[in-house]
Amino acid sequence: MGDCGAPGDVNSNVLVARSTGDAQLDKAVWQWLSWDKNQKTKEQIESLLQDGKHKELRDRLCCRLTFGTAGLRSAMGAGFCYINDLTVIQSTQGIYKYLERNFSDFKQRGFVVGYDTRGQVTSNCSSKKLAKLTAAVLLAKDVLVYFFSTYVPTPFVPYAVQQLGAVAGVMITASHNRKEDNGYKVYWENGAQITSPHDKEIIKCIEECVEPWNGSWNENLVDTSPLRQDPLKKICDSYMEDLTKICYHRELNVQTNLKFVHTSFHGVGHDYVQLAFKAFGFQPPIPVPEQKDPDPDFSTVKCPNPEEGECVLELSLRLAEKENAKVVVATDPDADRLAVAEQQENGCWKVFTGNELAALFGWWMFSRWKENCSQDADVSNVYMLATTVSSKILRAIALKEGFHFEETLPGFKWIGSRVKNLLDNGKEVLFAFEESIGFMCGTSVLDKDGVSAAVVTAEMATYLQGQGLTLAQKLVDIYETYGYHISKTSYFLCYDPPTIKRIFERLRNFDGPESYPSCCGIYNILHVRDITTGYDSSQPNKKSVLPVSRSSQMITFTFQNGCVATLRTSGTEPKIKYYAEMCALPGHSDRSVLEEELQKLIEALIANFLEPDKNGLTWRSA
Repeated sequence: MGDCGAPGDVNSNVLVARSTGDAQLDKAVWQWLSWDKNQKTKEQIESLLQDGKHKELRDRLCCRLTFGTAGLRSAMGAGFCYINDLTVIQSTQGIYKYLERNFSDFKQRGFVVGYDTRGQVTSNCSSKKLAKLTAAVLLAKDVLVYFFSTYVPTPFVPYAVQQLGAVAGVMITASHNRKEDNGYKVYWENGAQITSPHDKEIIKCIEECVEPWNGSWNENLVDTSPLRQDPLKKICDSYMEDLTKICYHRELNVQTNLKFVHTSFHGVGHDYVQLAFKAFGFQPPIPVPEQKDPDPDFSTVKCPNPEEGECVLELSLRLAEKENAKVVVATDPDADRLAVAEQQENGCWKVFTGNELAALFGWWMFSRWKENCSQDADVSNVYMLATTVSSKILRAIALKEGFHFEETLPGFKWIGSRVKNLLDNGKEVLFAFEESIGFMCGTSVLDKDGVSAAVVTAEMATYLQGQGLTLAQKLVDIYETYGYHISKTSYFLCYDPPTIKRIFERLRNFDGPESYPSCCGIYNILHVRDITTGYDSSQPNKKSVLPVSRSSQMITFTFQNGCVATLRTSGTEPKIKYYAEMCALPGHSDRSVLEEELQKLIEALIANFLEPDKNGLTWRSA
């Protein structure tokens, strides 16, 4: 936690009387009670101290938040490892210090601050309040701050950073996480989420200045400071105008009789998806009334993650049936991800996986490019990207069509940085995705964007209807053309970090020290890649081409039968995820055989490598 000074007069007599007998913990308690001006979170620590709950105090106060795949993310509540007023102030002070070192024109170029609609009454904590405190820290230091006057989709922050020429930006959101969580997502001047070494250097800077500065608690500065600007109208207008760059069939959109239902999952998406549909010439999608407006309790869904499928889309599917709408688009609470469902001829609904949607988007974005490009356009200058745990379908399309496909580590922060690098080198990037329903259509936003993906889905469905096809039928056509890619992704919950570490260390020492498994049940393993250690048996020097990521666990197995399976920990939740895919060549179209083989392999993977009963893992369905 860093050396943060000695106790002063505040509460010191009381604290000495209530000493925990642990010097480090006593210091942390003193710091919290001295620095925290939020009465609710201060009382949470005082109550734990009074009740002698030293273990919980230690858990809350003796470790810090660290950057994962989506910035800082944790439960709201009291403690240095939780999201709250004090830790957001500390994080922003660290960012100020880091940016001041890196940009001589930081104060003039400014900083963007956005927020979603999360909140927790028991901690007096809300995304808007945390955003105001973020702005206060910077305004008190005479930094120009672009503070949105209302909630916005997460993609608006990276978009604004680029459009306004700011040095960086923060979005206060926990995306699709449970209602108890919140987060702090940082974007660099290139419009992409920060990657290493920025994240590590910012953490160092945070630890150097943990005591709140004068002015850091003054959340009213956003209302009084002349250095605060509201970018909402400019950014919203500009975003919608840029969106039309990927609108190819406005005349069809205007005329279509196809109806769409949109759910915003109690989050920020409603107004912005309505505007996006208008920009493409569509009638507005029909909103799910119970889920249209922000609700930090997400009261109509068991979890606010549209990726969970039909069980959380119940209200939107029933409304679609009532309204005779064939397609449902669902943005997650911060509108950076998208789920899609389509009613089939038998009346049942097909909820597409992220990988299936990527196959459709990949085909769509390339076929539109091909149809609209100039005669001298060079297909070898065109790129699409995906994270390494996502489907390889784009690779198959790229091989046949002649464009480039690249993989990155999991997390859109890696995609965003790589896309910016490609654009700076004169390349054209059409599409990028991660299997967890994160899509980037075009390059106006260098992050996943559920708003643009929703309206692109509507245009694609409209175009296909004119061809006498549904989205599901086109997906089959894509697989027939480029080869079936059958994938399955799921997870186990595990709240015990030592168990997670033990599971992965066992795989690294399976048949003896430093010896990975050569088979999984009856399935022979061809290659093993371990991103955590940097090992890759398929490379001549046995070193992974993708960067090493020691902060998380991730091992990929390539099997002799063509299946690729990855086990990894989540960067935002207490999960062990598995990803498995069977890739067939064009012409090998017996889907049922592939699905059966994949299912058997997954069962072997779970039984042999994860051992859920022995390790006390909870199945996703439970």
